[in-house]
Amino acid sequence: MRLLIVVPAQDRATGNWITATRLQQGVAARGHAVTIVATDGDSRKLRATVATAAPELVLLLHAWRSGRPWLETGSPLPSAVLLTGTDVNSGMSDPVQSPVIAAVLQRAAAVLSQNPLTVGMLHQDHPELAAKVHLLPPGITLGDAPFPLRERLAVTPTELLCLCPAGIRPVKGVLELIGMCEPLAREGRPPRLVFCGPLLDNDYGQRFLEAVAAHPWTTWLGSVPPDAMPDAMRQADVILSNSFSEGLPNALVEAATLGRPLVARAIPGHAAVVTDGRNGLLYRDDDGFRSAIRRLQNDPAMVAGLSRPDPERFSPEREASALEAICREILRTRDRQM
Repeated sequence: MRLLIVVPAQDRATGNWITATRLQQGVAARGHAVTIVATDGDSRKLRATVATAAPELVLLLHAWRSGRPWLETGSPLPSAVLLTGTDVNSGMSDPVQSPVIAAVLQRAAAVLSQNPLTVGMLHQDHPELAAKVHLLPPGITLGDAPFPLRERLAVTPTELLCLCPAGIRPVKGVLELIGMCEPLAREGRPPRLVFCGPLLDNDYGQRFLEAVAAHPWTTWLGSVPPDAMPDAMRQADVILSNSFSEGLPNALVEAATLGRPLVARAIPGHAAVVTDGRNGLLYRDDDGFRSAIRRLQNDPAMVAGLSRPDPERFSPEREASALEAICREILRTRDRQM
């Protein structure tokens, strides 16, 4: 099988690239040829890549950003779509994006999500797609490069080190997270708030950097290499996500696998990973966030109790096997129809 994975042109530390790379490695290990191509939206470039790679089928990561140029290529190749959080939570209701996304999904031989809550929503709200909607069980691959996080930050034993791995853009809520912590700072007990991830939005990024510079208890590390993220996470007391929209975030999956306590906004993309009170705490608003942080600051035993490593839950082998099976079925169906 020759598979082409199409991803949006982004920093390679972003979730789409990390997912694409993991899927490429997993499916290739099962004996198939897998190529990744990034698209900037230019269908002519994508058409040329398809001609060179000569795939049998295509996997689109992102129904809008990868799917739109794919439609414009006019290629007759069968395709599958792996939906992202922005596709589901905003794109499918956006007046500009939704007609294109609908066309991409209609044409696709399979529509995939790694979030069981999203699969349930699609079955309920889009019955016309139900027959081709599949859950692709999420996996994660942990790197082993070192990252001396606590040493680099000179964290004191009394500080609660909260690491927020996220690209710096509005949907991730990183700037807002600093504001949410300001009342804790006024109480004299700010968490040590540390961000890592690439700058993906210029205006928002500039305001974020100004806020970081104005708050001595806040640090931005830039992009941590994906292979070093597990070591950085192991040294954090808490992993945070204030994102307003997620499909299934790789960072939280990685943290859950490692058993790091999670504090995250109560959205479906987080709730599929975080079980409130078991491996983390979910919050609905700013007050809920601050309440969660205060609880962890006041009760170190709670931090320890939320540390529940779960190395079997997110198997990359199971993920690759499931994707291989879906792709094989797409090709079998194509062959029967020829």
